[in-house]
Amino acid sequence: MVSKSSRRAERSGGDGAERLEVTAPKEYAAGVPGVVHALEYSVAQAGPRRTALTLLNLNQADGIDCPGCAWPDPQHRHRNEYCENGAKHVADEATKRRVTREFFVEHAVSDLGRRSDTWLNEQGRLTEPMVKRSGGTHYEPIGWAEAFDIVGDALNDLASPDEAMFYTSGRVGNEAAFLLQLFARAYGTNNLPDCSNMCHESSGSGLSETLGIGKGSVSLDDIHTSDLVFVVGQNPGTNHPRMLSALEETKRNGGTVIAVNPLPEAGLLRFKNPQKARGVLGRGTDIADVFLKIRPGGDLALFQMLNRLLLEAEEQAPGTVVDRAFVDAHCTGYDAFAAHVRSVTWEHVLDATGLERAEIEAVLEHVLSSRSIIVCWAMGLTQHKHGVPTIREVVNFLLLRGNLGRPGAGVCPVRGHSNVQGDRTMGIWERMPDWFLDALGAEFGFEPPRGHGYDSVAGVRAMRDGRASVFVGMAGNFVRAMSDSAVTEQALRNCRLTVQVSTKLNRSHTVCGDVALILPTLGRSDRDIQASGEQFVTVEDSMSEVHASRGRLAPASPYLLSEVAIIARLAERTLGPDPDIPWADFESDYGLIRDRISRVVPGFEDFNARVAAPGGFRLPNPVNSGVFRTPSGRAVFTCNDFEMLAAPPGHLVLQSLRSHDQWNTIPYTPNDRYRGIHDARRVVMVNPADLDELGVADRSLVDLVSVWADGVERRAPGFRVVAYPAARGSAAAYYPETNVLVPLDSVADISNTPTSKGIVVRLEPAADTAGG
Repeated sequence: MVSKSSRRAERSGGDGAERLEVTAPKEYAAGVPGVVHALEYSVAQAGPRRTALTLLNLNQADGIDCPGCAWPDPQHRHRNEYCENGAKHVADEATKRRVTREFFVEHAVSDLGRRSDTWLNEQGRLTEPMVKRSGGTHYEPIGWAEAFDIVGDALNDLASPDEAMFYTSGRVGNEAAFLLQLFARAYGTNNLPDCSNMCHESSGSGLSETLGIGKGSVSLDDIHTSDLVFVVGQNPGTNHPRMLSALEETKRNGGTVIAVNPLPEAGLLRFKNPQKARGVLGRGTDIADVFLKIRPGGDLALFQMLNRLLLEAEEQAPGTVVDRAFVDAHCTGYDAFAAHVRSVTWEHVLDATGLERAEIEAVLEHVLSSRSIIVCWAMGLTQHKHGVPTIREVVNFLLLRGNLGRPGAGVCPVRGHSNVQGDRTMGIWERMPDWFLDALGAEFGFEPPRGHGYDSVAGVRAMRDGRASVFVGMAGNFVRAMSDSAVTEQALRNCRLTVQVSTKLNRSHTVCGDVALILPTLGRSDRDIQASGEQFVTVEDSMSEVHASRGRLAPASPYLLSEVAIIARLAERTLGPDPDIPWADFESDYGLIRDRISRVVPGFEDFNARVAAPGGFRLPNPVNSGVFRTPSGRAVFTCNDFEMLAAPPGHLVLQSLRSHDQWNTIPYTPNDRYRGIHDARRVVMVNPADLDELGVADRSLVDLVSVWADGVERRAPGFRVVAYPAARGSAAAYYPETNVLVPLDSVADISNTPTSKGIVVRLEPAADTAGG
C-alpha cells in the first residue's frame, strides 16, 4: 500500500510544496523516535516476518551488509547493528511490492516520466527483463537471451569500443565490479564512470597526490580513542548514522569533537543511542564540543588559518607544536608551504568562512591540547571547485603535528555508497594505473587499453556530442545522480541503446535511448543460488575493511539474475568464448572470481580464506607504516591557492543536500524530520537575516535561478522559502531536485566532480504562484 505522504507528493507533482509544514529543527538524533520510524517503514514495506529476517541479519558477520552507507562494522556487534536509515533501505529492497509486465502495459514511458522519484520507487521490485523498442512508447517483456543479443549486437556494431560507457554505483559488490571492469577492458575501453566521480573523487585526487593512496587511514578504534575528531562538511545523523555511535565512544573516552558545517545538524548536536539506556531514558550524549557554522566552501580558508596559527605557536615555543621529527623524516615541501600559509590574512579567512576570529582561536586551543587528531569529511568538502586543494590543506594540517600513521590520528573520508571504495579498488576507474592494467592483462591473457576513458562528466559530454551511443548502467540512477539534469537527460536520449541493471524503478528508466533495456537483478538481501551452490559477495567499507554479505530472502522473482550472472553472460555474448576468461565458470562460482582478484589486486592475497573469517580482513594502508607512494616517496606539503566563490549582491551560494527520509537519489517520503520540514521537498532554507536583506518573505514561493558563465539560464521552479539557521550568505535545498542548477562544466579542478555544494543562485518570485 502506498503511503499517505507519497500520495500527497504525487498529487502535487512530487513536491508537496503547498502542503509544507515546518516545525522546530530537532536538537538530537535517533532515540526512540528513530526506532519507531524505522519499524513503521520496514513493516509497511516488507511485513513483520521479512522485517525481522532482514534486520536481525543486517551487518552481522554472517549476514547482509547494509547497502545504505559505507560506515564500518564494530568488532563486537549488537544484535540490532543498524540505524534508522539502514533499516529503511534494506526494507525498501525487501519490499513485497512487485512491478510486473501488466504495470508496463498500463504505464507508457512518457507517463512514468511524469511521476515523482518517490512514486517510481514505491511501485516495488522489478520482476523480468523489459525492452522499449525503437519507436515504441511502452516497455514490453523480453527474454534474457534476446536482451543479451540486443546489447551484444549494439556493442559489436560500434565503430570504436570507446563509443560505449559502463557505469556503476557503489551498491555493486567486489565480484561484479571486478567482472565489469574486466569485461569493459577486454572489450577495449576504459570508459568506466562511477558514482565516486560525483562525490568523493576530490578526496581520492587530493589524498593520492599528498599521501600516495586515495583512501582513509583510520580505523574505528582510532575514532574511539582520538583526542580530537573534526567532522567537516557532513551530516552523519542522516547519511551514515552509525558514525554517531563511534563519536559517542570518542566522547565517552574523553575525546573532543569539532563540527564544521553550514547548517546545524541534529546528530552532531546530541545523540540518543537507542541501544543504550541513556539514549532511551536519559539525555543521550552531546556530540560537538564546538560547532562552526561555516559558509559553504570556506573550509580551505579555515584550515589555512589553523595552519598559520600552528606555525606561529611553534615560533613562540620552538619544538613544542610542529612535529619536526616527523616532518623531516617523512615529508617534502614544508618550507614552501610554510611561506605560503603565512601569507593568509585574517580578513580573507573571516570573509570566506563567515566565522568570528575568536571561534577559530578557540579551535586552535583544542588542537594544541590534543596529541592525536582525525579529520573526517564528506561531500561538503569535495563538491566545490577548490575541493582538491581543500583536501590537500587538511593533509597539511595533519602533517604538521605528525597526525598520520599513529593511533587515534589520520584522514577519514566517509563514503556514502556501501561499496564505492571497493569498486575503485576492483578497477572501476577510467584512469587505472599501469601496474593494475599490467597485472590484469597478465592474468587474463590480453592487452588492456591504456588511454584514459570517460568519467561521468566527460561521458555526458560524449553522449551529448554523439561520441558515445551505448550506455550500460549497473545498480544506479545516473540521470538523477548527475548534474545539469536537462543536458544529462538529452545526452541519454541521444544514445542508440541504454541499459539499466536495476532492482527497482527509478528516473533513469524513463530517460531512454532509441532502444532501452531494463535488466532486473538480485538485491543485496536476496539469496543468490548458482550452479555450485549458494554464493556471497564482498564489499570494502570506508575504513578498508573487506567482508562478506549473504542474502537471506527468497528472490523477488524467479526471472532475476545476479549482477555477476548478467555481466558474465553479456561479456560472453559480446566477446565470444575465451578460455583465458571463463565467464560461465565465474557465474557458477564467485570464489573463482575472488581467486583471480587475489592475483591482480594487492592486499587480496588468499582472498577466499581470509574473507571467510568472521568480519573479514582489513586492507593495509602504507601510510600507517610510514610509506608514502608519491613520486618523492614522502608525504607532500602543498601550497593551495583558491578563489572563494563570491555571490554578487542579491544572490546566495546554494548547497544541495539529502533529506533525512531519503537514500541517495530516492526520497522515501517528502519529510525531513530532523530539520523540521514535512510534506515538502521543493523548499529552500535561508538564514532569516539574508531573507530580510533580499526582501523575500518566509514561506513565499520562488524559482531558483543559477548564475553561470555560459549565460544559460538554469531554473528550478516552485520552491517554498523556509527561514532556517543556515550560514549567512548561503542557501540549502534538496537534490536531485536542484541538480538542474549545476552546470555540466561547473566542476572541481583536477577531480572533475560537479560543484553541487557551491552554486550561485538568485531567488525570483515564482513564475506560477497559483499553488501559493
